[in-house]
Amino acid sequence: MTQLAPAPRPDQECRSTAAPLPPALPRKDPITRLPILILYPHNRCNCRCTMCDIWKITTREEITVDDIQQWLPQWQKLGVQRILLSGGEPLLHSQLREICIILRHAGIGISVHSTGLLLERDADLLAAFVDDVVVSLDGPEEIHNQVRNIPNAFGKMARGLSTLRSVAPTLGLSARSTVHRANYPHMRRTVAAARQLGVERISFLAVDVATDAFNRAEGWDDEKIGDIALRADDLPRLAAELDTLEREHGDDFARGFIVESPEKLRRRLLQYYTALQGQGELPPVQCNAPWVSSVIETDGTVRPCFFQPPLGNLHEAGSLEAILNSPEAIQWRRGLDTRRDAICRQCVCSLTLRENATDA
Repeated sequence: MTQLAPAPRPDQECRSTAAPLPPALPRKDPITRLPILILYPHNRCNCRCTMCDIWKITTREEITVDDIQQWLPQWQKLGVQRILLSGGEPLLHSQLREICIILRHAGIGISVHSTGLLLERDADLLAAFVDDVVVSLDGPEEIHNQVRNIPNAFGKMARGLSTLRSVAPTLGLSARSTVHRANYPHMRRTVAAARQLGVERISFLAVDVATDAFNRAEGWDDEKIGDIALRADDLPRLAAELDTLEREHGDDFARGFIVESPEKLRRRLLQYYTALQGQGELPPVQCNAPWVSSVIETDGTVRPCFFQPPLGNLHEAGSLEAILNSPEAIQWRRGLDTRRDAICRQCVCSLTLRENATDA
């Protein structure tokens, strides 16, 4: 197991009984320490979610085993401790087992972000090589199936999680829920669904409507944004749902089953959607992601995070270090103020990785 344990933990900085948080990893240039790498091994997805366009990709592309073997020495030189397999659905990769074997032999921990549809099929693979699995949960069963646009998506995920728990009792299982117009009134039922699924914890985040991430090269027009993001007349109901969630699930907050504190959920959801409606300021963002992590997309494109523009391509530059520490990349990071940058200010999943971090 790597030093970066995979499972998300309670947001202690908002809890009155919390010990002081360790310091954030410094924003150093050139980058010599990169604990986390997010990898898109496969470019397609097996869901058709309303808030994502990855499923619209019509070509099939994979990062190859040869790519991994070629890039691995540079990752080790940069001190990569954990790789998050994301995408798209990483379990669609035709040689995922071989990739996991290579990473494990290199001493790199593996986390998987999945739709949950293939967990039952690939339970043995996940049990053998992966530290934790994060599933996307969009609400109680009927809402989840509606958002995913896949019949019985919830049932398939439930069977897969049950199988995983039986074959790998110590495997970390958690859920992440993206909150938008189709599911925001059901947050309490989403927590109940997470308990039904047997995961250890659940986190919530807002939907990204402002960038070209998730196969949105041209972004979304105002009509599409209005269908996905909360509108002004939705905000009172969201506020009431958050209030009731805090009142009825105090123990879940206290024990960290709900990862965020009530205060953080109000910032992350209510303040964010209120600001999108022009009725307030966006919540402040503290983030060191561009200095401690990178995203590698299926075609070799390297981004400093999910949402900022690409820095280069591994097939052209030859190494991750060459891209991250190019004069242009260093100049970009040195000029990046996450409190004022337009993309950072609208970020829905910022990262502050800390010394002796307990989560990845």
